[in-house]
Amino acid sequence: MSVVVVGLDHRNAPLEMLEKVAVTDHDLDKVIADLRGYANIGEVVVVSTCLRTEVYAVVERFHDAVAEITEVLAQRAGLAPSAFGSSLTIAHDYDVASHLFSVAAGLESSVPGESEVLGQVRRAHERAMEDHVAGPVLNELFRAAIHAGKRVRTETPIARGATSFASAAVSMAASELGGSFAGRSILLIGAGDLGAGIVESIVSFDEEQPPTAVAVANRTIRRAEEVLAQMATEAIATRALGLDDASALAAAVHDADVVVCAIDAEHFVIDAEHLEHRTRPVLVVDLGVPRNVDPDAREFPQVTIVDVADLGRVVKKTLDSRRAELDAGARIVVDEVLRYQQTARARSAAPVVAALRQRVEDIRRNELDRRRGDFDDLDEATWEKVEALTRSITAKVLHDPTTLVKDAAGTPRGERIVEVVRALFAL
Repeated sequence: MSVVVVGLDHRNAPLEMLEKVAVTDHDLDKVIADLRGYANIGEVVVVSTCLRTEVYAVVERFHDAVAEITEVLAQRAGLAPSAFGSSLTIAHDYDVASHLFSVAAGLESSVPGESEVLGQVRRAHERAMEDHVAGPVLNELFRAAIHAGKRVRTETPIARGATSFASAAVSMAASELGGSFAGRSILLIGAGDLGAGIVESIVSFDEEQPPTAVAVANRTIRRAEEVLAQMATEAIATRALGLDDASALAAAVHDADVVVCAIDAEHFVIDAEHLEHRTRPVLVVDLGVPRNVDPDAREFPQVTIVDVADLGRVVKKTLDSRRAELDAGARIVVDEVLRYQQTARARSAAPVVAALRQRVEDIRRNELDRRRGDFDDLDEATWEKVEALTRSITAKVLHDPTTLVKDAAGTPRGERIVEVVRALFAL
């Protein structure tokens, strides 16, 4: 059995490919069913965020699994598997832990240290457990990854400042507007965790020069109202509306100076027609993957569109100033990976070590029982000494073999040793 990860992320794949392969909550059951349709694939967790779609799986054969998972992702994207080329991220066994721990810690994010990804990893694992497709191997891996992510955020300053995806997006939008939202009317489409973070970041960005109005459009108005309720200020006019009201949405887009889209949708939420007849400038921030806004709207003279690809380029300019934080986080990840490996190795060795000890103990006990009649002249106290002596001998005989099995567990050499032990002792 092996653990693999196969997927695509913003570091190696273009945005157009990422949005094609992204797995929405609506489609997750089908993707998992397709993966579990291969007899080679056992446990599965699918992590799909705005800039990352990865499949973690416990498999029988590594190379077959890579081909099978790639096939499912290619079908999802409507591409031939060969189209992925070098865009795929592929890792095997303990390299999977290094990768996932870094992801959970925010070290692989477009905004290093961003807080949203840890919750996304946790929810992906919880969903897999609810669907009964994650078992003991991936449960242990993901719990350790979440612990590592928390530790990096607790013990380093990487999560301080404008490091969330939401705050970075708001900072980018303000920069496009000359550094301030003062006097602007803002429309946010999507009231999930990302949307809530965006509203919070907008309000706290510059309390001396706030926007004049913030509207939130969502599938459910109640959730939009809950997100707006966090704005503890009367200086900003607020409004909640439902996405199912097409005319209200079109009017809100028309009235806004800034439109921020942060919603999980398979189709464009804002079509080119929504923006075609603008008579004054509008900044559109599209954080959706797949994209929420028709890219053809870029051609309109009054429309400026920035997306997650632009956000990544902005963030890269600030990475050098945060290098020490990233290095500190990476050291913690290495420490946590080593801890996970030691624990996993001990657990993988436990069954064969337990079987070996039980086998030798059965032999010791059976031999003593068989020969008990030869020692009728021994009193109980002396017999206890014989028992203790034989237990001591077997413990000493087993010490080196069990230590060897534990130390080599989880490696090709360890697998060979286990097979030899099983053969020698008929386990």
